[in-house]
Amino acid sequence: MQSLAEDMVTDLIDSKINGLRAEACVWLQAMRVIGGTYDDFSAHYSHSPGASTRMLHRQLSYDTNADERSRLLGPGRAARFGPLDPADPAVSPYNLWTVRGLRWMTIVLLYASVVWWVLLLISAFVTPPGMNSRGSGFYEFAYSTIAVAMLIVTLLFFATPSRAEQYSCLVISFLLFVDAIIILAVEGIRVEAGWVGITSVVWAMAMSGWVVLCDRIVEYGKAEEEERLTGRHETKRTLREWSAVFTSTILTFLLIGVTALLTLTLIMTAHDTSLTPFGSRYYVDGEKYQVHVFCEGNKNVSENTVLLEAGEYPVEGGMEGWVFDTYNNGSIGRYCYWDRPGFGFSDNAPSPLSAGMAADALSEALAKAGETGPWVLVSHGVGGIYSRIFASRHAAEVHGFLLIDTLHEALLYRIGSPGRGFKLWVRGVISPVGFDRLWGWMFKRDTREDRIFGSAAYQNGKLIKAKLQEALVATTYTNNEIKTAKVILPRDVPLAVVSSGERAKNDLRWYEAQRDLSGLSDKLVGWDIVDHAPHEVWRTFEGRKVLETRLKQLVNGKKNREL
Repeated sequence: MQSLAEDMVTDLIDSKINGLRAEACVWLQAMRVIGGTYDDFSAHYSHSPGASTRMLHRQLSYDTNADERSRLLGPGRAARFGPLDPADPAVSPYNLWTVRGLRWMTIVLLYASVVWWVLLLISAFVTPPGMNSRGSGFYEFAYSTIAVAMLIVTLLFFATPSRAEQYSCLVISFLLFVDAIIILAVEGIRVEAGWVGITSVVWAMAMSGWVVLCDRIVEYGKAEEEERLTGRHETKRTLREWSAVFTSTILTFLLIGVTALLTLTLIMTAHDTSLTPFGSRYYVDGEKYQVHVFCEGNKNVSENTVLLEAGEYPVEGGMEGWVFDTYNNGSIGRYCYWDRPGFGFSDNAPSPLSAGMAADALSEALAKAGETGPWVLVSHGVGGIYSRIFASRHAAEVHGFLLIDTLHEALLYRIGSPGRGFKLWVRGVISPVGFDRLWGWMFKRDTREDRIFGSAAYQNGKLIKAKLQEALVATTYTNNEIKTAKVILPRDVPLAVVSSGERAKNDLRWYEAQRDLSGLSDKLVGWDIVDHAPHEVWRTFEGRKVLETRLKQLVNGKKNREL
């Protein structure tokens, strides 16, 4: 019993000591908050230890006359202990409810901007319902990125306002306003941008204005707090503040540069939209987008019409040239071509877009144009995949094939590799800045034709988006579609294969693939390997001569059989 009593007494004493220690710690913390000293603590605590809690409550209780600023610092802090040092953390614009509210509102706007940014990022790969854009979508992504970047910079340096950042954001806001005017005023750009593009640029413009507003209010709040707590408005900055100002200024200057390049590229694009398409544009896929179809020559249902399918670049940029010469010399009577979605004068289609989907779009466009064939299909490069799928769905109307160094389905992995897809996406993201296109426009005298379907077409964001879509489904949807087409396609369709001598010599797998393509039909007109010819075989005189000869044979094949 005695031992138990001793233990109870010991526990009671320890509990009392621990309680006093806790009170002492709380009191010391309170002294730090209200600006007291250790002597204040010693005098008060030695006089009445049991009253420490009551004293703490009185010291920390809010004065009935306190305003929104003094609540965070304790009552009468400056009056009792004198002005604070400007470097004191208590001298902060965050003392103001207004500033804290603006910061939280900026965080909310950042969350909303990030959600929109993520949706636009996803739409490059899979188009969300209702967010279809007839353009590339990269401009919208650029504007949303600018909005997110401005808000992040503002939050990082929220308590360190600077006039340089304010003026920079005003310049950005003005440039975005100009962009919005261009998008709304130029019909071609407005149609391609749609509500998604208009919303993106207006939102970015609004966020730039919000950043300026926040910076000004924080600047006023900071000055007011300095006058109230230090007795004067502090004009000097600490090294940390100067570092923050320098960093924020550099970042906003970079945003000015990006926005200025966007504006210049948009002006150039507005100029390009004034170029009239050579043929007509038709709505396809439930009127989601338009594709361009052009035909030359008199329609005669008793004669074959040549239908061109581009390879890696638009037909107008090179492939049409030798076909037009063949038409002029009377070897063929009529030819047509179309621009695949994203190529030339055609809009971009929603993602994903496989070769079979594109072939269906071509079928719909030809039907609306009143073109019924019969067809001799001429395709180049990856266009051979599209032509063969189209032929499998219109076997009765297809009377011949001319495959010009076309891609074999066994090599689809080359255009569908993840590395190539990532590079295309990166090129697309930076395409609105337009370094290469602006350089060509200003110093190389590139024309509208060059940028839309000519030598500079590869820099166009729409074409990059089309190639990205092609790469995303090359080894999945498109691969399955071409395998099905190979089974369906009749083997009695006349076929001619013309291959690049350079590629056949330097790439054994390409050579074997060309040989396999020559076996697609039992009626092979010929397989020609043109020595020293590049992938675009018509670039050489010998290549053009072979192509014209084979095309003439295929077009006149029906007449020859009738004779």
